[in-house]
Amino acid sequence: MKIPTTLKHKPVVVSNNYEQVDGPFARSTDVKGLSLGLVQRNDNGKVELSAKVWRHTGEKWSQNSEELPLHRVLDLSILICRSVAHFHEAYRYEHLFDPQQPVIDRIGLQGDAMTVAIDTENERINDDIKLFSQTLSDNDEMISERLRNLSKMLKDMGY
Repeated sequence: MKIPTTLKHKPVVVSNNYEQVDGPFARSTDVKGLSLGLVQRNDNGKVELSAKVWRHTGEKWSQNSEELPLHRVLDLSILICRSVAHFHEAYRYEHLFDPQQPVIDRIGLQGDAMTVAIDTENERINDDIKLFSQTLSDNDEMISERLRNLSKMLKDMGY
């Protein structure tokens, strides 16, 4: 399904067949495409880039489609990578994390640091973290394939 170009988000780079590769939802998802383009609402007059997840109900483009600034997409990627690394070693802890030190890492960004931590405010963290870890493990092949591709591309780009 072709991503529309007449809406407020102006796609520049697209993946029109995303429903074929949407992880465990492949071939049975309402996510029909991904795009990188120009920001939907740009009140400040500056050009901003964004990524968009395009959802289609079968009849029309959904209002549940999501647009994210590119730096947030990259920040989410950093969060995913650091979380995967944590859970590869989490078996060492009785509760899959150290309750005395729930901060996994602080990653330097823009003169400060993004904190990556286990959410100890979650009242069900002990159950939820086990479920998260198991689901991450169950999806290891799919996630690892994407991380390997990302790693190769970053290396090819000189990062």
